[in-house]
Order: sequence, then C-alpha cells, then structure tokens
Amino acid sequence: MRAFTYESLPARVIFGVGSLDRLPDEVDRLQAHGVLLVADPATKSVGDQLVEGLGHRLAGWFTDIQMHTPIEAVERARDVARDAGADCAITVGGGSTTGFGKAISLELGIPVVAIPTTYAGSEMTPIYGITSDGRKRTGRDPRVLPKAVIYDPALTVTLPPEVTGPSGINAMAHCVEALYAKEENPITSIMAEEGIRALSRGIPASVKDPKDLEARSDALYGAYLAGASLAAVGMALHHRICHVLGGTFGLAHGDANAVILPQVARYNASAAARAMGRVSRALGVEDAPEGLFDLASSVGAPTSLSALGMSRDDLPGVVRIALDPPPWNPRTADYNGVLALLEDAYEGKRPTREAPGVVPTVTEGSG
Repeated sequence: MRAFTYESLPARVIFGVGSLDRLPDEVDRLQAHGVLLVADPATKSVGDQLVEGLGHRLAGWFTDIQMHTPIEAVERARDVARDAGADCAITVGGGSTTGFGKAISLELGIPVVAIPTTYAGSEMTPIYGITSDGRKRTGRDPRVLPKAVIYDPALTVTLPPEVTGPSGINAMAHCVEALYAKEENPITSIMAEEGIRALSRGIPASVKDPKDLEARSDALYGAYLAGASLAAVGMALHHRICHVLGGTFGLAHGDANAVILPQVARYNASAAARAMGRVSRALGVEDAPEGLFDLASSVGAPTSLSALGMSRDDLPGVVRIALDPPPWNPRTADYNGVLALLEDAYEGKRPTREAPGVVPTVTEGSG
C-alpha cells in the first residue's frame, strides 16, 4: 500500500426523499434563531414551503442570485444578512445559490445549511469563488463548508432535461479531476469512481424521465460523492479553464464543464493513465475521453464552445488567463497544448485517441 494523506472534512449529510422536512431540526441543532433564506427565482417556491416550518426562525430573504457570484451582488447579500441580524444562512438551489451562502459565511462567519436542487456538488466543499474585475477567483476556507447538507431527490424532479444534463456532467467533472488531482488518495478515488458510476446511471435516466425518483436519487448521490471527493483534493486544468470561461466570458458553469471535460480528459490521458482507466471502468467504456463525450451528447449537454456563443478569437485570451499562474496538472499546461485543446472544444470534436494537439509531454504525476 502506497503512503497517502487524507483529511476528512466535517460535514453532516441528510439524504433521502422527504428529508427536507428535517430542516427545522437542523436549524435548531445549530442553535440558530435568525435564518436568512437564500434562494434563486427558480427555487423560491421551495423556499415558500419552508416558511411555515421555520416560523419565528426566519429573519429574511435574499433572491438576487447571479451566476459566478459577482462581488457587487455578494455585497448586497451580506448587507441583507447584516440588516436581518441573521445567524444562519439556508441556501436552496444550484451552485450559484450555494456560492452566495458561502460568500456570506466567509464575511460574517455564520453557518450555512445547504439544500441543493441541482448536481453542482459545491455544497460539499470548502471552496468558494467570487468574480470581480472580470476574473473569478477561488479560495479554500473551512468556514464556508456547510454545516449540514439536505439532499432530497424530490426537489430535483422539476429540473428540466436541458439543465439536468449539463449539471450532471459538471458533477462528473469533479469526479474525473479528483482521480488525478495532486492530492489524490485511495479514499477519494473510491468516492470519485463510485460517483461516476452513480451519475452514469442517474443522469441519462433522469433526462429520459424527470420524475423517476430512483434515477434522481442515483444522480444526487453521485453529485454528493463528486463534491465530497473534490473537496478533499486540489483542482487542476479543467476547473481553471471553466472558471475563466464563466467568470470572464459569462458561460454557464454546467455548460462549460460539459464541453471542456472530454477535451481535458484527452489532454491528460497519457499522463493520468490509471485515473482514465478508472473512469473507463465506471462508465463501462473502452476509452474515457470518448465515453465522456458520448455521455454528454446522449444527455443533451453542449459539446462545443461555438454552440455556447463563444468567439474563436477569444480562445487565446482564455489560455492566457487560465495559465496565469499555470495550474498544477498531471500533464504540463503549456500555451500551445491548451490552445489546441480549446480549438477542439470550440469545434466540438469527438476526442479520439488520434485527436490533434494531445501529444503527451508528461512531467508530473501518473494519475
């Protein structure tokens, strides 16, 4: 057995259909008396359901959720929390909503209870991101890790297929990157591989029949494992590119992940052979990058940057920002290689083993 380091993050998870009813108990467990409910417009109806159960605990609402947590909106959210005298934030929604809860917690030090309604996985991580001056900057801080996460698959049945697909591939990206991360270890790799397996069952079935609770449970279970595995390790080139595409160029995070994941998997394939073998095994395919591309296509997720409205002329700028400073990656992230990767992503090329721009230049790691 090789040596490794694994740090288990403190997190309380409540999982199952109907688990939303346990929210008041979780608030009381934190001894919170003034709750700020943070919900995006699409999930405000769920928030409305919670009002009666929270009763006197509810101190206020914040619903001005924006993608990539721009600093101006974050400051408004913090002001609302201060004015309400909130001592706890409850987030109901996707990754952006969770991000606002984390940003509030980072500044005010109040605990977060997260109720995810997509497959973002960020509710399981101490990672936050805030966009200012056209750059999305991320950081790690144990204060932003939610104190409790309530996973109720019933809350995801209204998620439309066009959101379910990209959101699920976003979770898949967490698992894939966790398998070859610098801090990869046997514990996180078990979670990541099982997460890929659960997502590969749950996402296609949820797209086919959005009201299939068994499929939704598989998908949400996979998202939980994805977030938990990535939370304990570092990020690499894939997430760096996606943060640039979102924070600087305004692409939705799920869409960006769906397009970039297969291309980065091909870029890293020779340098992270063991990791790609585990991805292939979990997907039940011979080649991981091709399998990831085919899965994204099958669930209706975007596979090209051009389809997302990206300009080819912007690709060099993406590379320059993504490599400033260069992220850790199992294969060295150099300008020409990353530009070739993005060219393939722009055109939506299926990442075959003969794809251009992926001749290995391995200097670090082996996956």
